[in-house]
Amino acid sequence: MGPSVNALHGNFDVDYVITYRFHDTDKAEASADFKKLVQALASVGLAIEVRNGENLALLVFVKVASDERLNNAVYRSRVKDWLYGVRAAQPDRETRNSLTSQPLTQAERLRLVHHMITSPREEGGAGITPGHGQWKSVESLFPLHDHAFNKEWIMKWSTTSFLKIEDLDDIRNRFGEKVAYYFAFTQSYFAFLLFPAAFGFSSWLLLGHFSAIYAIAVGLWAVTFVEYWKRQELDLAVRWGVKGVSAIHEKRREFQHEQEAKDPITGETVQVFPATKRLGRQLLQLPFAIIATLALGTIIATCFGIEIFLSEVYSGPFKSVLVFVPTILLTLLVPTITTFLTEFATRLNDYENWETTEAYDAALTQKIFVLNFITSYLGVFLTAFVYVPFGSLLVPYLDIFQLTARPFAENEKQLATPKFGFEINSSRLRNQVIYCTVTAQIVGFAMENIVPYVKRRGFHKYQEMKADRAAKKKGANPSAAADDSPEEAEFLARVRNEAELPVYDASDDLREMVVQFGYLVLFSVVWPLTPVSFLINNWIELRSDAAKICFEMQRPTPFRADSIGPWIDSLGFLAWMGSITGAALVYLFSNDGLGPDGTPANIKGWALLLTIFFSEHIYLVVRLCVRTAISKMDSPGMQKERAERFIVRKRYFEESFGESAIELPPPTDREKITRATLEEEARQSTLRTSSVEDRFWARQRSWEESAQIGAGLIEKMAPVESKKQQ
Repeated sequence: MGPSVNALHGNFDVDYVITYRFHDTDKAEASADFKKLVQALASVGLAIEVRNGENLALLVFVKVASDERLNNAVYRSRVKDWLYGVRAAQPDRETRNSLTSQPLTQAERLRLVHHMITSPREEGGAGITPGHGQWKSVESLFPLHDHAFNKEWIMKWSTTSFLKIEDLDDIRNRFGEKVAYYFAFTQSYFAFLLFPAAFGFSSWLLLGHFSAIYAIAVGLWAVTFVEYWKRQELDLAVRWGVKGVSAIHEKRREFQHEQEAKDPITGETVQVFPATKRLGRQLLQLPFAIIATLALGTIIATCFGIEIFLSEVYSGPFKSVLVFVPTILLTLLVPTITTFLTEFATRLNDYENWETTEAYDAALTQKIFVLNFITSYLGVFLTAFVYVPFGSLLVPYLDIFQLTARPFAENEKQLATPKFGFEINSSRLRNQVIYCTVTAQIVGFAMENIVPYVKRRGFHKYQEMKADRAAKKKGANPSAAADDSPEEAEFLARVRNEAELPVYDASDDLREMVVQFGYLVLFSVVWPLTPVSFLINNWIELRSDAAKICFEMQRPTPFRADSIGPWIDSLGFLAWMGSITGAALVYLFSNDGLGPDGTPANIKGWALLLTIFFSEHIYLVVRLCVRTAISKMDSPGMQKERAERFIVRKRYFEESFGESAIELPPPTDREKITRATLEEEARQSTLRTSSVEDRFWARQRSWEESAQIGAGLIEKMAPVESKKQQ
C-alpha cells in the first residue's frame, strides 16, 4: 500500500532538524564529532534519524523518544513557572491531568525540545550550541513548518482586514509569544493609525501644512498609543500565561563572573559580576555615541552639502546626472560605516559582560537604536533646522564642494556660489518627507520581500547549473537525494529546502515599525498625509510578513516573551522627541513663515525655546494623566514576602518531584544479520500495519546505528579530491 498524500505533506512527527556540515572537516574528525552529537542527543531522551543533506551536510531529525520524557519536561517547566510566579496555580501532580486541563501547544512542545537540545548538561540538556565550541560543525537547528497551518493562515488573511484576538492566539500557539507580540503590536499600531490618517487627510484638505492643530493631535495620539500598548502587552501576557516570564532569565554562556554570593531572596549561591565594574564599562557608550554621531553625521552632512551645491548652485553640464552622486555616496558609505559601528557596538556589548540573554539583547538594542536614529532622521533634521531657516547664510560656504563638479564645468561662473539673493527650495523639506514616508517604504518592501526571493531562486538555479556541469565532467559528488526512500523523497526535499532558508528575527521587523513611528511623530506635520501612507503600508506589511515567515524563512523557534522588550522605551523616547520637533516646526514654518525664505532675521530664539519648553511640559502633563502610575520601587518587606513565598514553593517542589536521571540509553546488542533474520523480519512486518511515520523512525533503531550510518554517508559524500588525497 502506498503512502498517503497527507503523510507526504506532514512532518513525520519530527520536532527539530539539525544541520551537521562537514565540508571543511577531516572525515575521521567529522565522524567522531557526529558520534558525540547523536550521543548527546540520545542522552536526554531524544530519538534520532539521519539523512543526507545538501552540500556535504547531514540532516539529523530529532523527536522526543517517549511521551513520558515529554510529560516530565512539561511538568518541570510548568512547576518552574509556578515557582517564579509566572503561573498563578500549581500544576497538577498527575501529569496527564495537568495536560488535560491545559493542553500542550506546538509552541510549548517545540520550546521544551529546544531546551532539551541546547541547555547545559547541568540543567538537563544536551548542551548543543550551533556554531560554538565543540559544536562548530552544527550549522543550524530549526523546527519544520506546519504547511497546512501556513496555508490556512495566509488564506484567512486574504479575506480579513483586522486580526482578532483568536488569530493572535493561533500565532502564539504556533510560533511563540515573541513572534505573536510583533503581530499584536503591528495590529494595534495599524488600528490606531486610523485616527491620524483620517485627521491628517482632513488637515491636508482644510488646514494645510505645519498646522498647530494637527501637531497637537498627533502629539496626543502618540502619548495615548504608547501608554495603551503598555497596557495591551500586559493584558496579552496575562492571557498567554507569560506575565513575569522575563524573570526566568537564561544565563549567557559567555558570562564571566568574578565572585560568588548568596541571593538575598532565594538564599542560593549565585555568580556575580560587580555592578560598579559593569557601570564603568557602560560609560564607554558615551564615546561610542559620539563617534557614531560624528562618523555618520559627517558623511550625511557632507553628502547633504554636495547635493545642495549640485542641485541649487552648480549650473554647468551633466547637472541632471551629477545630482545623483550624493545618493550613490550615501548608498555606498552609510551601510558600510553602519555595519562597522554595529560590529563595534556588539563587541562593546560583549565587553559589558551581561549575565542574561535578556539584558544583553536589551543593551544591544539600545545601541543599535542610536545608529538607526542617526541614519533615519538626520537628513530630514538638517533640511528642517539648517537648510530651510539658514540657507541664505550657509550657501556662500558651499565653495568647498566645487571639487565635485569642477572636472565638468565650462567656466568658474558655473561653480560660483551667490553672495546675495540666493533663494532656497521651499518645497525641499516636504519632498524629503514624502520620499522617506512613501518611496522609501516601497523600496524597503522590495528589499525585504522581493530581492531575497529573487536571490534565492537565482542561487538555486546557479547550483543546478553547477551540478550539471560537474556531472558532465564526472566530477560531481553523489546527489543528496540519491538514496532517499520513495515514501520520504518529497518530505526530505522540503526539509533540504527549509535548511537553506535564513533565520527569522522579529526584532528586525519591530525596528522597522519603530522607525516608521518616529517619522510620523517627528515630521508628519510637514506632510499630513504621512499616516495615510503608513496605514496602507502596514496593511500590506502584516500580510507580507506572514508570507515571509511561512515561505521565505525557517520556522522561528518559539521563544517566550512578556513584551516587545526595549523597543517600548524607544517608542516613548520618540513620542517625547516628537513633542519638541513638532512644536519647533510649527513655529518656524507656520503663520506665513518665520524663516522658510532662508533668512533667519524673523526667528526669535527666545520664542522658539519657549515654544519647545511649553510643548514638552504639556506632553509630560498629558503623559502623566494618561499613564497608570505603577511603582517599581522595591523594599525589604517586599523582598521578605517574596523570599518566604519562594521557600514554600521550593520545598513543595523538592518534596513532590524528584530529579530524573539523565543517562545515555544502553547500547543495543547487535545480532548478526543473516538472510534468515531479514526474511523473518520482513514476515513479521507484513503481519502488522505500519504508517509512513513508523517506517521513517524504524530505519535506524539506536543512536549507535545513526552514528554508523552518518559516518558512512560522510565517507560516501566526501569530496572527490579528499578521497584522492587518501
